[in-house]
Amino acid sequence: MNLPPRSTSLQSYSMLVYRKALHPEFFGIEARSHLCHDGMDFEGWIFRGGHVARFQIDGQCVCEVLVENTDALPERGLVTSMPCAGEKDFEEQFSKRLVYMTSMQTETLSEHLFLSTYKEMIEHARESDAIMSAWTDDLGRPNLSLMDTQRYRNEVHLQGYHLRSDCGLVLRTQTLFQVDGKTEDPEADGAS
Repeated sequence: MNLPPRSTSLQSYSMLVYRKALHPEFFGIEARSHLCHDGMDFEGWIFRGGHVARFQIDGQCVCEVLVENTDALPERGLVTSMPCAGEKDFEEQFSKRLVYMTSMQTETLSEHLFLSTYKEMIEHARESDAIMSAWTDDLGRPNLSLMDTQRYRNEVHLQGYHLRSDCGLVLRTQTLFQVDGKTEDPEADGAS
C-alpha cells in the first residue's frame, strides 16, 4: 500500500514581528478577538495555518504574524523574521514601557498522537473560548489553528497552536506583551 508522501509544511512556516499594524487583506481571517484595557489595545486574528496578534499602547505597535508563505507580506516595519522549525525565543524592547517576548516550539507526531492532540486542542479551544479555524485538507485529514489569549493588568498573554496533518506538525507559540505600569514622569527622576 502506498501512502501519499508527507509534505514539509513545517519548513515553510515563519514568524514575523513588525513595528506596525498590517492590513487584514493579507490574510483570510476566520475569527477575531479584541481586548482593550487601560490604554492597551490587542487584536488577534486566526486563519487557516496562521495567526496575527497586534498590540498597541502609547502610540507604539507590535504585530506578530505566523504564516506559511511570507512572499505577499511587506518588508516595511519588519523587525525580524524567523523560521519556525525547532525551538526559538525572541525578545525586543519596543519602548521604555513596552516589551515583546515570544517562544516557539515544533513537534512532529505520529498519526495516532497527532489525532489525539487534535481532539485535545479542539476541546481546549471550546473550554477556553479561544478563536480557531478547523479544516480538512484534500485527503480529508484534520487541521487546526487556534489562539488563546489572557489579559492581565499590565500584560496580554497569547498561546497559538497550529496543527498540520500533512506532516504531523504541532507548532506552539507563547507570546507576552508586557507594559511597565509607570508612565513617564521627567520630574520623578530628578526629585529627591
